Amino acid sequence: MENTNLKLRGMSCASCAKIVEDAINSVRGVNECSVNFGAEQATVTYDPRKTNPEAICDAVDAVGYSAQPMQDDDLFTVDDDDTEQQARQAENRALVRKVWVGGIISAILVIGSLPMMTGFSIPFIPMWMHNPWLQLVLATPVLFWCGSSFFINAWKALKRHAATMDTLVAIGTLAAYLYSLFPTFLPGFFTHQGLPADVYYEAAVVIITLILLGRLLENRAKGQTSEAIRKLMGLQAKTARVIRDGKEVDIPIAQVMKGDVILVRPGEKIPVDGEIIDGSSTIDEAMVTGESLPVKKQPGDEVIGATINKTGSFKFRATRVGKDTFLAQIVKLVQQAQGSKAPIQRLADQVTGWFVPAVIAIAIATFIIWYNIMGNVTMALITTVGVLIIACPCALGLATPTSIMVGTGKGAENGILIKGAESLELAHKLQTVILDKTGTITQGKPTVTDFVSVKGTANGNELNLLRLAASVERNSEHPLAEAVVNYAKSQGVELTDAQEFEAIAGSGVQGYVSNQWIQIGTHRWMNELGIDTTALQEHWDRLEYLGKTVIWLAVNSKVQGIMGIADAVKPSSVNAIRTLQKMGLEVVMLTGDNHRTAEVIAREVGIKRVFAEVRPEQKAETVEKLQSEGKIVAMVGDGINDAPALAQADVGMAIGTGTDVAIAASDITLISGDLQGIVTAIQLSGATIRNIRQNLFFAFIYNVAGIPIAAGILFPFFGWLLSPIIAGAAMAFSSVSVVTNALRLRNFQPKTIG
Repeated sequence: MENTNLKLRGMSCASCAKIVEDAINSVRGVNECSVNFGAEQATVTYDPRKTNPEAICDAVDAVGYSAQPMQDDDLFTVDDDDTEQQARQAENRALVRKVWVGGIISAILVIGSLPMMTGFSIPFIPMWMHNPWLQLVLATPVLFWCGSSFFINAWKALKRHAATMDTLVAIGTLAAYLYSLFPTFLPGFFTHQGLPADVYYEAAVVIITLILLGRLLENRAKGQTSEAIRKLMGLQAKTARVIRDGKEVDIPIAQVMKGDVILVRPGEKIPVDGEIIDGSSTIDEAMVTGESLPVKKQPGDEVIGATINKTGSFKFRATRVGKDTFLAQIVKLVQQAQGSKAPIQRLADQVTGWFVPAVIAIAIATFIIWYNIMGNVTMALITTVGVLIIACPCALGLATPTSIMVGTGKGAENGILIKGAESLELAHKLQTVILDKTGTITQGKPTVTDFVSVKGTANGNELNLLRLAASVERNSEHPLAEAVVNYAKSQGVELTDAQEFEAIAGSGVQGYVSNQWIQIGTHRWMNELGIDTTALQEHWDRLEYLGKTVIWLAVNSKVQGIMGIADAVKPSSVNAIRTLQKMGLEVVMLTGDNHRTAEVIAREVGIKRVFAEVRPEQKAETVEKLQSEGKIVAMVGDGINDAPALAQADVGMAIGTGTDVAIAASDITLISGDLQGIVTAIQLSGATIRNIRQNLFFAFIYNVAGIPIAAGILFPFFGWLLSPIIAGAAMAFSSVSVVTNALRLRNFQPKTIG
């Protein structure tokens, strides 16, 4: 199966999104499709042996909309973003023209109709202004030029036996217009029956104008929902100072190649990702990590493209360019998240599926009932048009996607990458947070603090043992192995090659060095191997009491030494864990270390429940065990061995400084590695869901209350009827209010919990 994202055009309401989704799902080979109306995107999973993106786009075109595959190469190019902006601006300019034309004519028609509306002769309004023929001439271009899109889209929908918001608008305004033609051409027919020959051109024109105004405001507001992405993309450097043939050359970043050496001066943006090879500086990485303090960098450290060099000059070698840069990956993930669909949206989707046909049925019933009860065509027409206009499900379709777009964008601004709307919706319900110890609670940079050998230091025994151990460990990617190798190098030990290297997950490593069988690992593993450890038992007890991780060194199946390794707790871990506990969450520590070492770290950071000596394959089982207790569980980790647990958890959170595998298996990535990001992610989730619920309430209450009033339910009691003009205004501004409410999320700031 393969995934593709499509950029959609031509949708005007949630019903359109449903039609597009059904069209894509009907393509043979499409496994799954999700259309996001707010983001105007479709995420499609398909079998490449049976179909392709072009065929899927053809299916969208066939139902009256347009689709275009979003290529990975295009995701991070400013040109494409400009094209997107230009298209939106062109659409807005066209709407502005139509709104102006419609607005001026509406004003003339409304003023001219005041005598008819009030039933009084108004002296300062000239007679010619309420002449039906003049109103017909003025209304016709507004209806069929300004409102042409409604009729075209309604016709397209009719041809495919569907109905959308445009269908409601087209039927409603056309009904008012066509009815008005009869009093205009045959006024005597009405007066002969004692009925007023009133016309309703102004209603049709004002409704068209107001809905166009609402769509214009909605378009402008929707453009702001993806502001976070534009900020990220727009702030990248435009050029890079590359050193080629010994000369400094300024070139566009699109021409930077992997391996190029680039010079960066103070105050400049770093053009692409790379590794510093000369010089040092402090770098402001807040834009991509959310970390407010500049970070000191020196040779060997990684730098991220689009971050800002603060103090010094340095040269770095480009390691990732174009679509492979860290920032490009962030943009891609945020776009995918914004295009995803939250479970809470299913309710809105189910409603909009039958909403338009139901509204048409209600409108027909309204006309028949009022005509039969009152025998008044005018009243039956007004109530029918009111029902058709006020029932637009547009606000309902916008309620969830707009909040998700703003919420995920806000997360990116705070250094929190949210991969899908589902995890954003679930995070605020978390009850238990499991923290991996090494690299999550601690800094993940362990160092050897103690080294004890059985034979002591005589004849270089200790250095030789260190050589044997480090020669094996340098084949491992485990942080503890890196600590051993670094310690050996600091002691001036030269390493040799190891043969038959093997890593035993959760236990240790082994291999031959200089024809000697070396095994390095946990005390439990030594016991399983039947290796006697009593010679160093006292040292082991002491080191574990101090909270240090102890590894055992065995040569030819005999213990020869132990090492105590310490990994400092991150400065922010204690506060973040305390905040999570104050928020009512249970915080649990998970580690492969032994119980005594784990308990020392747990006490230091304030965690009461600890799962120690957990093998990598048992981590997912531990998550499952907590889930079986009925808890909604988040797992936070950074290593390859955390990936199954991250995938098993209800919400998997990867530390951004961790491995690619862990990040790939997670739902949320904390780019800076600061555990405070967990607090921010949970608070952002809560704020987003509250925003969605507010939007859904506004959308539902508007339709639930508006339709019966428009149908005339209050008329028998109070004599009240809802003017179609007011219905049109309310419908237009309901969508605007929903999008505006979603935009309030841009003001989200993490709260400090004391």
